Order: sequence, then structure tokens, then C-alpha cells
Amino acid sequence: MRERIERVLNETVRPQLAKHHGDVELLEIEDDVVCVRLLGQCAHCPSAYLTTEEVILAAIQEVVPQVRSVVVRQEISESVLAQAREIWSARHGKS
Repeated sequence: MRERIERVLNETVRPQLAKHHGDVELLEIEDDVVCVRLLGQCAHCPSAYLTTEEVILAAIQEVVPQVRSVVVRQEISESVLAQAREIWSARHGKS
């Protein structure tokens, strides 16, 4: 199933997201629920959930109809957290 979903993402979804300077990462599939992370400009887009429902889920269900939903995980990377800690420490005189 993962291979078919990756193929849909590569052939259908990623080209559409790339037009908006974005991308998607397939994180996991559990109980017919696909978990993804939006990347680039799409990661902070106010219409990200609409994109997920209308573009990603519809495209995947055409090829893998048993997929019930797509969930977007919004996680902050460790490198972004480290940078934020450095900025906070510099502003508050801590090392």
C-alpha cells in the first residue's frame, strides 16, 4: 500500500504542491489512515486542511480506495527548536 500511495504523491500531489512551493512527506499509514507532513510553503498555509481533504485524500482514494482519511501532522523539527532556543538564550543573557 505504501508504494501505491508514494506513487500517487509523486505523480499527482507533489506536482500540484510544487506550484505553490510546497511538498508533502508520507510519515505513516495505520488503520487505513495516512499521516503526512506538509513541507515548504504548504506547511504554514491557512488552507492546508482544505488541500489535504480535496487534493491529497481524493488523489489517494482513486488508487487506494480503502484509505479513510489523511491526517496532517504539524511538527517542529529539532533544528528549528534549537535555533529558537539559541535566539531566546541570546535575548535573555543565558548560555
